[in-house]
Amino acid sequence: MKRILTIIAAVAICLPAASQIKASVHEAADGQPVIPAELFGQFSEHLGRCIYEGIWVGPDSSIPNVDGYRTDVLEALKALHVPVLRWPGGCFADEYHWMEGIGPLEGRRKIVNNNWGGTLEDNSFGTHEFLNLCEMLGTEPYISGNVGSGTVEEMAKWVEYMTATSGSMAELRARNGRAEPWKVKYLGIGNETWGCGGNMTAQYYSDVYKRYSLYTRNYGSNALFKVACGASGDDYGWTRTMMQNASQLMDGLSVHYYTVKEWFHKGSATEFTPAEYYTTLTTTAVIEDILRKHMEIMDEYDPERRVSLVLDEWGNWFDVEQGTNPGHLFQQNTMRDAMVAAININIFTKFVERLRMANIAQVVNVLQAMVLTDGPEMVLTPSYHVFRMFSVHQNAVRVPVEYGCGKITSEDGRTVDDFSMASSRDASGAIHITLANPLLDKAQTVEISFDSLKPSAVCGEILNASEVSAHNEFGKAPAVAPKPLKSISKNGRTLRVTLPAASVAVLEIK
Repeated sequence: MKRILTIIAAVAICLPAASQIKASVHEAADGQPVIPAELFGQFSEHLGRCIYEGIWVGPDSSIPNVDGYRTDVLEALKALHVPVLRWPGGCFADEYHWMEGIGPLEGRRKIVNNNWGGTLEDNSFGTHEFLNLCEMLGTEPYISGNVGSGTVEEMAKWVEYMTATSGSMAELRARNGRAEPWKVKYLGIGNETWGCGGNMTAQYYSDVYKRYSLYTRNYGSNALFKVACGASGDDYGWTRTMMQNASQLMDGLSVHYYTVKEWFHKGSATEFTPAEYYTTLTTTAVIEDILRKHMEIMDEYDPERRVSLVLDEWGNWFDVEQGTNPGHLFQQNTMRDAMVAAININIFTKFVERLRMANIAQVVNVLQAMVLTDGPEMVLTPSYHVFRMFSVHQNAVRVPVEYGCGKITSEDGRTVDDFSMASSRDASGAIHITLANPLLDKAQTVEISFDSLKPSAVCGEILNASEVSAHNEFGKAPAVAPKPLKSISKNGRTLRVTLPAASVAVLEIK
């Protein structure tokens, strides 16, 4: 019975497009899984101005900071309830040698960031700075270990340095100012080993993984959740090989998928036609099929679903902003990005039987960022607002939904639903529903019926703008910011909500 309910929750019934959506929320269904908070994970790489100027300015900076972490970004991330933060990469991880980023600052080696713009990296932000940040945010650290240019010994000693209570690595940590070990839950053994992490085949890497997994040990009460490097997009052969050869030693297997129009012609983040807008949405919707197919392969080798799927890089990738370093991947963030974030998060809730984590790329100043900075100024992006609004699903029980919707077809023949929805119940018993209307030219009225619940109190927030290309700029009032949702009416076990064109909303029902 539980399996049947799970299948129902993952199905959207698609009918011809209409201005009115009929939806059912099966709040009385039992046996539903919890939506992991980690689906709202973030990613911080030594890339462009993500770490330096974004998160870290140093204690001597004129920009207000707390022990070197810029205050405005720190407070913004606290409000976002970031559940897990991946670091130090990305491609940077496989050229990162952790010993160069510990100890007195004057003794840390300066290196050239060969992957991202040839920027000089002074290693002033290292293991202590990252793990202390995670403690300040109440965030689980996700360490991405160096397999590409590192050694088994190097990674094993890093784990010991971070988590051991005694021994030479613990003594070194204490001399560097930290007597107590940190708690480190997630360890990625390599990153994109099929590419920038070593140009390996799946067969070769599966053997490498087993070796690294053996020597990255648990110390004291710290229990590592080990994530093997998985596929790029629809490389299902990679997943099959990894599951055949190494699944017994994994806790998780990663996958990466970026919403990219064309790798060498990605398009502008802020200037786009309606056709390009819809192409972005149909491209991002491919993630649903990719997750399903990877999970089907994993089910063949692990029917009990012990091994989790980890989507530790995803999001929009456009051309960099004019006049910026092409290797720094700085792009603006519009209402289109908010729509992509909303559609993806709603999709993720369908797969939580195996999907354990998702990490959008990246948290500050890079790709589909939550926060942008320019010197002392900071803005919250439309994507930030979606993550904050939708965070109500973190650690809540999924509630099955059914709804009728139409399809949007882009110029390349791909499709995306013209409506998106997900629901959950939190520990207090409140029901939350997240909604998205991606249509540019039409509002949609949603009629939501419940099995037995008669809503006594309903409130909500909505995010939209005058133009789908609207974005928040430094020194100006926000063009995209959430506001109370007023177009709600209730009648018995039914709610009616009107969503303007290109809008995202969240409801709370008690």
